Amino acid sequence: MKILLTGAAGFIGMTTTLRLLARGDEVVGLDNLNDYYEVQLKLDRLARLTPHPGFRFVKLDVADRAGIEALFAAERFDRVIHLAAQAGVRYSLQNPHAYIDSNIVGFMNILEGCRHSGVQHLVYASSSSVYGGNTKMPFSEHDSVDHPVSMYAATKKANELMAHTYSHLFGLPTTGLRFFTVYGPWGRPDMALFLFTKAILEGRPIDVFNHGQMRRDFTFVDDIVEGVIRVMDRKAEPDPAYVSDTPDPGTSNAPYRVFNIGNHNPVQLLDYIACIEDAVGRKAQKNLLPLQDGDVPATFADVDALRDWVGFTPATDIRSGVARFVDWYRGYYKV
Repeated sequence: MKILLTGAAGFIGMTTTLRLLARGDEVVGLDNLNDYYEVQLKLDRLARLTPHPGFRFVKLDVADRAGIEALFAAERFDRVIHLAAQAGVRYSLQNPHAYIDSNIVGFMNILEGCRHSGVQHLVYASSSSVYGGNTKMPFSEHDSVDHPVSMYAATKKANELMAHTYSHLFGLPTTGLRFFTVYGPWGRPDMALFLFTKAILEGRPIDVFNHGQMRRDFTFVDDIVEGVIRVMDRKAEPDPAYVSDTPDPGTSNAPYRVFNIGNHNPVQLLDYIACIEDAVGRKAQKNLLPLQDGDVPATFADVDALRDWVGFTPATDIRSGVARFVDWYRGYYKV
C-alpha cells in the first residue's frame, strides 16, 4: 500500500515506518522537524529511513492547509497513519496555542485530505490522557471521557469527536488509538525514562512527582507499532450492536473505532525507577514532589477490545524494555 505517515521523524513514527518498509509498503513520511526537543535526534531517526527505496520524506507542517491539500491531491494515498502532534501534558500548561495549531487545525487538514482523496482508512494517535479525571480502573473505551485535565488531553478528545463526524458524514473509516505511556529506544527526551536515565548517569537528582506514588501502564514501542499496523490493516466498520439510545463511546453506527493500546499492567513509578537503576548500574537521588497540574495519579488500559479486533495484546515486560532503552541511550550518546 501507499501510506502517508505523519510525524515520521518522531519516536513512534520512525519505528512504525521501519516496520512498514520492511513488509514492502511505500511510505511518504511527513514531519515539520520542530524544536520542541533536540532536532538532531529527529534528524538521526530520519537518517535511518531515508536509505530505503520505498521511503520519501516531505518536510511540512500539518497546520499548513495549502501544503496538506496539495500533498493529498498529488499523492493519492491508500491509508494514512497520523502520528504528528504537539505532545506533552506539562508543556500544554505553558504553550496551549501550540496544541490548537497542531492537534486541532492540523487534524482538520488531515481529515479533509482523506475525505477529498478517497483514503481507505485513517488511523490516528489519541492518548490515555483523554481519561482525565476518571478513577474507575482499568480505563475502558466504553466509558465516558468528558473530563480532561490538560489542554493536551482536550485536543486528543476533540480529535476523536472530529474523526467520528467525518466517519458519519462522509463514510471515512477512522480508528483512534489511545496510547498508554510509550517508551523504548529512540524515545522522546521529555519523557520520564529519558530524563531519569540521563540524570542518573550524570549524577544529578531526579524529580519524582506525587512522591513516587504514580502508576503508569508503560507500553513498549514495539508493542505500540504492532498494534498500529494491525489496526491499519483492518478498516473501521459500523458496529452492528450499536444502540443509539445507549450509545457506546468506543464504537458507532458509522465506520469508527477507538482502542486502547497499553500493557494492561500498571507499574508504580518507584518500581520503574528501580528498573532504570538496575539497567544503569547506579542509584538515583530522588527529589520527591507533589502531583503536577495536568497529571493523573494512575493509568491502566483495558485492552480487551483491541485483542478482540486484531488478536493482539501488548506484553513486553518493563524490565527488559527499560534495559533495551538504556542500551540504546548509552550507545547513542556514547556514555
